[in-house]
Amino acid sequence: MDLFESVRQNSNDRPLAERLRPTAFDDMVGQPKLLSGQAHWRKQLTAATGSRLPSFILFGPPGCGKTTLARIISATPGVFTETCPAIETGAKILKEVCDRARTRQAIERKRTLIFVDEIHRLNRAQQDVLLASIESGDVSLVGATTENPSHALNPALISRCQVLAFEPLTEEDLTELARRGFSAMGTSVDQWLNEEALTRLFSISDGDARKLLNSIEWLCHSEPSGAPEAPLSSKDVEERLGAMVLRFDRAGDAHYDTISALIKSIRGSDPDAAIYYLARLVRAGEDVAFLARRLMILASEDISNADPRALQVAVSCFEAVTRVGWPEASIIFSQTVTYLACAPKSNSTYVALNAALAVVDKTGSLPIPLALRSSKTSMSKSLGFGKGYKYSHDGARGFVDQNFMPEALVGTKFLELSDRGFEKTLQQYQDWARSKPVKPTS
Repeated sequence: MDLFESVRQNSNDRPLAERLRPTAFDDMVGQPKLLSGQAHWRKQLTAATGSRLPSFILFGPPGCGKTTLARIISATPGVFTETCPAIETGAKILKEVCDRARTRQAIERKRTLIFVDEIHRLNRAQQDVLLASIESGDVSLVGATTENPSHALNPALISRCQVLAFEPLTEEDLTELARRGFSAMGTSVDQWLNEEALTRLFSISDGDARKLLNSIEWLCHSEPSGAPEAPLSSKDVEERLGAMVLRFDRAGDAHYDTISALIKSIRGSDPDAAIYYLARLVRAGEDVAFLARRLMILASEDISNADPRALQVAVSCFEAVTRVGWPEASIIFSQTVTYLACAPKSNSTYVALNAALAVVDKTGSLPIPLALRSSKTSMSKSLGFGKGYKYSHDGARGFVDQNFMPEALVGTKFLELSDRGFEKTLQQYQDWARSKPVKPTS
């Protein structure tokens, strides 16, 4: 560290969140499963030296302590740290870092720790550059990411690292951070915020410690006298800080996790949970066409013939929302989501299709019975195509008992209708059509 770097790190011009960043395990807030005094992982890491320092992927939401922990790990004895922010790093830079690490290991017998923030932003080829150096022990990798590693990282890289999942900070954690933040600004929480205002500050911060502390710094600078005459209200806090912006990335985990929660809530017939997740998607500005497509798929997969109108509702929703867009599309989505959540559920057609696909994959193109083949040409008729076919409408109930399956699959059943909604009616018709007609009594 040079003189200018030392001056910069000790300067009060840095953001409050950076000035209060912990430098030891005991100062960190949250993550008790990983960082408490009794946590097995912390004991293991505290005892580690450079030669025994494993590689880690730190996975969790923004502002929960991943970068802070990486910096504490970098202070491990016998370790030289190279920081490589993913947005500034390419394969060439990573290769140069690994080459220096190899030389350092050979000459100084010192392990190099490579810290890659936002590691999910490295492409597959860039990630692969690290594999050989991790394998040989020249480097230990600490990667921080807000995205699910199983989606964003190469399996080969994950297999060489321990994945540590960070939990969102609790209200108790945020309360302690707020106390530290206001104290560092020479004041206290009680001087600035009433209980509702503190809760609103937490919601605006959305569980992000960095955002919370920087919001506290902004609040304190917003009052020329140093403190308000009376504690701020919830409305005052929102006026000074602005409304909450939800974590959402249309290509990231927050996007897919929220969509998944919506679909599962509708499938589980919980309209209240479905409306909640819809509201989050509305606030985040989800793509209307994408959301409407997912609802059409759900209507067929999870409701199906238990309520055939569900697909009609979903298709109408798609047509409507793609015409009107946000914000009015939210009204149409609300009607559709609540209808789908309250409708009877059945996945019988989805299960039947998957079962049939499995049979097709296993048996290939089995011969279609001659009676079912097209007999439009004289040659087809001469080959016996269509011979023996019985016209269903000639039956007393519009049904004639005959085999439609390939010979190898005679008797195979794919569809098992439920006794829910309209499927119960469909099953009753199937049973009625196949039963023997009862002769009227004279």
